[in-house]
Amino acid sequence: MRHYEITLIVHPDQSSQVTTMIEKYKELITSDGGMVHRDEDWGRKHLAYPIDKIYKAHYLMMNIECDKDTLDKLNYNFRFNDAILRNLIISKKEAVTDPSIMVTESDKDHGKDKAKDRVADKK
Repeated sequence: MRHYEITLIVHPDQSSQVTTMIEKYKELITSDGGMVHRDEDWGRKHLAYPIDKIYKAHYLMMNIECDKDTLDKLNYNFRFNDAILRNLIISKKEAVTDPSIMVTESDKDHGKDKAKDRVADKK
């Protein structure tokens, strides 16, 4: 089995259905003997350019291990799901389990906000 990194851009109106969507894809992967090494919900972010007059979207990222048939099923589901605006599947040499830079940077940003709040409270 091969390792893949999947990034999904989901329509902002479908943000409430993201968890069920991810669970469906996880079930599809694991039912065929694959593994999900990590999945991250990056939340709503600004798009680099508008897609169909949409300026923000919900970002998701998964690192998986599966065979070619399962990957084809996933790609088919991504293509015909109206909620998914864009998808990107990248082949990896090994499983990636560390948190991505998006998650670590957002944690640092939240830490800066808390530090600013503490400084403001002292004044």
